Amino acid sequence: MRSFEIIVISIGLAGLTAMSANAQCTASGAPANCSQAGSVSMTAGRVVRLQMSAGSTSLTAPTPADFDAGFNSTTGPTLTVSANAAWTLSIRASSAVWTATNTTTGVAARVNKPSGDLKWSTSSGGLFTALTPTDASLVTGSATASSPTTLYFRTFYDWALDTPGNYSLSVVLTLTSP
Repeated sequence: MRSFEIIVISIGLAGLTAMSANAQCTASGAPANCSQAGSVSMTAGRVVRLQMSAGSTSLTAPTPADFDAGFNSTTGPTLTVSANAAWTLSIRASSAVWTATNTTTGVAARVNKPSGDLKWSTSSGGLFTALTPTDASLVTGSATASSPTTLYFRTFYDWALDTPGNYSLSVVLTLTSP
């Protein structure tokens, strides 16, 4: 699993060091005991982590039946969030169009395939949303040790527009804790 973490923790021990230097404890006799009270303090900032079961997803290659239906489906990665506060996981395309590379002599790959031809959902049978270059809320939650979500994709095809080629699109996931 890939893991992205933001961790901010600071521990203040300066007061304890200063107190130890100024405080004294003396004991005599048997048994000899000496105790001195001290303190420590800590500031724990927001900590969030996003783990992905895979860093990339190969979309299912279209068949004639997929072109007839207008789309096909692919199960994407499982995304697992751990956070010590409320959080939001957003999704967006890195650009408005797919990157297209020619694979067949004399046939140009479609260079203007819109990012919206890839739709996403958190349920295989749920409502699918077109991917755009603007952040969309994928899932939100509260403090949790582990909140997994599987991402599902539908890729849309058109007989007249989607020419042979290799197509790719970068998908950006952003985990925030406001």
